[in-house]
Amino acid sequence: MRTKPDPHPGPPPVKGGGELSVGWIGTGRMGYAMAARLAKGGADVLAWNRTRAKAEPLAKLGARIADELSELASRDVVFCMVSTWDDVKQVMHGLLDGAKRTPRMVIECSSISLEGSAELRATLAARKIEYLAAPVSGNAKVIQAGRLSFVCSGPKKAFDAARPYLEMMGKGASYVGEGELSRIVKICHNVFLGVVTQSLAEVTVLAQKAGVSRHAFLDFMNQSVMGSTFTRYKAPAFVNLDFKVTFTPYLLRKDLDLGLEAGRRFEVPMPLATATRDLVQSLIGRGWTEQDFATLLLQQAQASGLALEPENVRIEDGLS
Repeated sequence: MRTKPDPHPGPPPVKGGGELSVGWIGTGRMGYAMAARLAKGGADVLAWNRTRAKAEPLAKLGARIADELSELASRDVVFCMVSTWDDVKQVMHGLLDGAKRTPRMVIECSSISLEGSAELRATLAARKIEYLAAPVSGNAKVIQAGRLSFVCSGPKKAFDAARPYLEMMGKGASYVGEGELSRIVKICHNVFLGVVTQSLAEVTVLAQKAGVSRHAFLDFMNQSVMGSTFTRYKAPAFVNLDFKVTFTPYLLRKDLDLGLEAGRRFEVPMPLATATRDLVQSLIGRGWTEQDFATLLLQQAQASGLALEPENVRIEDGLS
């Protein structure tokens, strides 16, 4: 079920005429951009990050910054956007252990396993806290462009209450059912992300080695039936070799591992995902860990005996 955002979002009302107070955990690349949209939209945001300095710029947008994670326990709803399941467990302990009050709802947006999400749901249920699993599609630039999308699972009433806040951060949210169904959707999404990027690298290198410039090839691809939001978004990096990080090889490897684990669990063979995971591991083995995962293009070119140079051509990314 797809929902459309209000074209004029403001602080969303809740039953009784008030607004939900929001706690925000995690202000890395993704978390900061998401919390910033809430703050700019007028939501009552109290943010916490392990390194406080990364959260402090949110104060200029109207958010308040918490000194202690436990301060967020009194908020109506708490969002969490961190890197790994270990991080999720750590911050949830910090939020809830010893707390005299608890949030009405926790909305967890990180990429974690089905098992981890189910464990968190049980922990929160024991404290009578509603839980919405709400992983996302996008990165910081996508968020800034208002194009972030959520996939959500859990109680429908929790989704309905959270929806106005989700829509403040992007173009809408899809509700896929109860339990951890959104987690498998997100895992499938990120497996596809890796496989598509490797495939795009292969055909781009093939076209260039045959004599076609990267910008000409990708201009055609992006106008063809095979073009997509993603191929358009990655075109400038492929053409001009600007690999400023949006998503690291480490994080992509983690998500491919989650996908392969799910494949084993549900008895689904995944040969392309397996091959892509090995290629991402090669990036990490080369030490290419602090650049964007789109460096799969460079690795493919090297394997093909091709030395790439920036083409220095302006090409649209579909977001600007």
